[in-house]
Amino acid sequence: MNRILQDLVNLLDIERLEDNLFRGQSRDLGGRSVFGGQVISQALVAASRTADDISQPHSLHAYFLRPGDMSKPIVYEVDRVRDGRSFTTRRVQAIQSGQPILTMMTSFQHDEPGLEHQQPMPDVQPPEKLRSARDLYDEWIQAVPDLPDRIFHALTRELAIEFKPVVPWNPLAPEVKPPQQKIWFRAAGTLPDDPMLHRCVLAYASDFNLLSTAVRPHGRTWFDEKMTIASIDHALWFHRDLRVDDWLLYSMDAPTAQGGRGFNRGLIYDRSGRLVASVTQENLMRETG
Repeated sequence: MNRILQDLVNLLDIERLEDNLFRGQSRDLGGRSVFGGQVISQALVAASRTADDISQPHSLHAYFLRPGDMSKPIVYEVDRVRDGRSFTTRRVQAIQSGQPILTMMTSFQHDEPGLEHQQPMPDVQPPEKLRSARDLYDEWIQAVPDLPDRIFHALTRELAIEFKPVVPWNPLAPEVKPPQQKIWFRAAGTLPDDPMLHRCVLAYASDFNLLSTAVRPHGRTWFDEKMTIASIDHALWFHRDLRVDDWLLYSMDAPTAQGGRGFNRGLIYDRSGRLVASVTQENLMRETG
């Protein structure tokens, strides 16, 4: 496990203040505010610590209400909405300076058998035959003189998650492309055999790259100073057990954009082709200049 992944594991080990009250810290990933995936994953940890040990989360639905301040801790307040025989429901508020920055509902379920089917995994090159995003960024940066510090640090910062795009797309020289992308990803090291931890790290990773899908057909990126691009909401369904420290394929598309908003969808498969999770997200993509 690399140093940054260990830091993420530590970041997810949030502090318990009271039975239903927790506190987490933040890390700067080069954006203008707290990374949304961090808040979602910490909120999921908070909810899980008020549920029984035999339940696993199967879905979460979150709204981003305000930008988070990376210099301040985040307090997570959990409402124990329902404890049923099969399903457990929790509401979580993430709070900074007395104001909610995120509200989230999440549901847990005891494991049970049932009918199964799934959409097949796309036929793509395996990760071993693809270049890493880090190698691609290093190459693209060399071609851009006087790159702003914020963008340089965002692209060169060491991350807890590794990425390998199936078809690379250079955010420093964006081309108009269809609103689709496929990216292999995994945790940058081996994680403990804790199913809850793997789901929380997947929740963290699911917020990378997704919103950029909707801006591809417009030749824009989140680096564009004339655009305001941010997540509005995020929903995630866990379908099957998974390991996030082995390669997972994130297959994304954005079927529509309108009214200053883009709508993004993602299917996450493991290497054997099992569909392990699905994601949807609406994002703000407002022209400001």
